[in-house]
Amino acid sequence: MRSVDDQLALVTDAATTPEPVRMSISNALGLMCAEQVQANQPLPGFPQAAIDGYAVRAVDIGGERGLKVRRPKNQDQESSEGEGSAEQAEDAAAQPAPPEVERSLPVVGEVPAGSKQPLRLQPKQAVRVYTGAPLPTLADAVLPLEWTDRGRKRITAHRTVRSGDFVRRVGDDIQPGDVAVSSGTVLGPAQIGLLAAVGRSKVLVYPRPRVTIVSFGRELVDVDKEPGLGQVFDVNSYSLAAAAKEAGADVVRVGIAEGEPRRIREVLETHITRSEALVITGAVGGAGAEQIREILAEIGDIDTSRVAMHPGSVQGFGLVGDERIPTFLLPSNPVSSLVIFEIYIRPLIRLALGKRNAHRRVVRARALNHIDSRPGRRGFIRARLMRDAETADYLVEGLGGATGAPAHLLAGLSEANAMIRVPEEVTEIRPGDVVDVLFLTQRS
Repeated sequence: MRSVDDQLALVTDAATTPEPVRMSISNALGLMCAEQVQANQPLPGFPQAAIDGYAVRAVDIGGERGLKVRRPKNQDQESSEGEGSAEQAEDAAAQPAPPEVERSLPVVGEVPAGSKQPLRLQPKQAVRVYTGAPLPTLADAVLPLEWTDRGRKRITAHRTVRSGDFVRRVGDDIQPGDVAVSSGTVLGPAQIGLLAAVGRSKVLVYPRPRVTIVSFGRELVDVDKEPGLGQVFDVNSYSLAAAAKEAGADVVRVGIAEGEPRRIREVLETHITRSEALVITGAVGGAGAEQIREILAEIGDIDTSRVAMHPGSVQGFGLVGDERIPTFLLPSNPVSSLVIFEIYIRPLIRLALGKRNAHRRVVRARALNHIDSRPGRRGFIRARLMRDAETADYLVEGLGGATGAPAHLLAGLSEANAMIRVPEEVTEIRPGDVVDVLFLTQRS
């Protein structure tokens, strides 16, 4: 019997990354960048006001004798007046107070963000500017609105600024030739925004791995048909397709494979060439599953050694087709199939996506009830993870494998948001014991 760790090593070693494709940045969230993106132009491309206020020459309000004023914390972030003014005012108020002055300057114009009209500032003049607005020629600082009397035709400055204060200089964020996004970076919201900032509408990425889900079993009918005597709905292809999508894969749900062996082989070979992983449920255990294994043996190598885990010890894995595509044989039991998916198939998908951590987050939690586990097998017990309102400690309640709780029922898994991981040498967990818990997707 193979250990869980050895089986996982076989699976992860077989993980493949799809060939890169060029894609719109609107659709690239969560994908791994396949190129090094360099900036062709500086960002910002022109001197900008970093805050609402008045563009001035610092020397005109005593700036040469003033204290150095730090830039606001959000200076490198774009914001409109409606959204950013309150935060900018707080930032300006939080700066070390420069010397108080009483300098009066005429306001000779106004420059909003997006203005294309060049404006030239003369000595001892001020221009009203808004966040992101191009700075008038000769202006070298922005006097925050909160440091003035907010005059329209003439302003009185109550504090000084130094040259460069509250100004985004050309190239402050990125210089031409700088790497905006490196190859191998998983694209999150910040990276997508940076690609847009350097003028890239498309980017070369590794696409989502294609996972094909096939169900097998003479007893199966699709959910839009009425099952007869001895028949059951095809649950696995739907639940596993949903799990693969949640993991980040591009999923093809074939449904139920039926017909003569030649026809089944044609279906499998067709989808093998279009997939980075093939998942066949109902393919281990029983005479019907033997037919699938015989078909796969003609086109690849499948190992059906038992794995020291529960549920899901009966499973198969191998590489099939000319492209040696990772192929999983799963039992017909929905709970066992989903547990196997979590432990092996989900990490394969996450690795193909370039995720740094392919595995679920593990936390330590105190058990609330008694749980039995099989000797010599690593247990994966579905559970409900909670937090103590007073201590913030994690608490976990076993749902499957707990005393009196059947391990095969799908309804119990639907209530779970975690799985308790029980070591092979442990056969019993008692209330109060601290256990390892895999934190599954949080449900709202």
